[in-house]
Amino acid sequence: MSTILVTGASGFIGKALAPSLAQRHDVLCMSRKNPGLDLPWIKGEFSSFEDLRQLDGHDVDAVVHLAAVTSWGSEREQILANVEGTRCLMRYLRDRGCRKFVMASSIAAVGMQSVLFRPLQVPMPDEHPCLDRDGYGLSKTLMEEMTKYCQRQNPEIEVLNFRLASIGADDRLPAPGRVRPLSQWAMGSLTIMALSDALRAFTIAVEAPVKPGVRIMNAAGPEAWVADPVADILRHWYADEVDVSHFEQPGHEYDAVYDVSRIKAELGFVAQVLPQR
Repeated sequence: MSTILVTGASGFIGKALAPSLAQRHDVLCMSRKNPGLDLPWIKGEFSSFEDLRQLDGHDVDAVVHLAAVTSWGSEREQILANVEGTRCLMRYLRDRGCRKFVMASSIAAVGMQSVLFRPLQVPMPDEHPCLDRDGYGLSKTLMEEMTKYCQRQNPEIEVLNFRLASIGADDRLPAPGRVRPLSQWAMGSLTIMALSDALRAFTIAVEAPVKPGVRIMNAAGPEAWVADPVADILRHWYADEVDVSHFEQPGHEYDAVYDVSRIKAELGFVAQVLPQR
């Protein structure tokens, strides 16, 4: 049994993940708000060394870092929390022997929030570059870069950066999308994953043997969350600006717009809840 810290434990994923992990591990919760779980809770900010010192009496083996300033925050808030805050958290934990870091990045790291976004290729690879215009995607990409910096300083640690899909409750998943006008966060509407699958992905990652290094993985389902063929939707949005030929091949009409082959190959994770067409 290991000790796992879950940051952002009062959030949508954290409130479900912490008790799930607690069935096999000692779990510590950290968040600004009380998650209301029957688990040890540290009230505070992951970006504050003073708050992190409340963990001094615990030997943390692994962390699942879910806490973040999301797209509702200002550019400054996003960068301070998601980049500098990540540095503080990793510095504190690695100096005290933690070797496994499972980090919630986002599919938004590529910059898909804007209607001006054009993917360089589809399906998008795990390390598709950041083309963000709004701040949130940039903050997540810089967070990933910060984890690489921290791991170079401590080569024995492992960091898994999950570029996480849009997550929905299993009983409230949206209807698969159809051809419609391009809007903000459009790629996010095609990349839905059920909460149960997200919990399984984080659990597999945190329980896997430590493999030193930094890896970025698209954590999403193997199929786009659509009713119409992906090529039809993307062509409606981008005309001939984006090569959609992958989705025109027989058997690939409904493939995910983010490449998920790496998370399958390295962690054995494949999302099980798929859209019903």
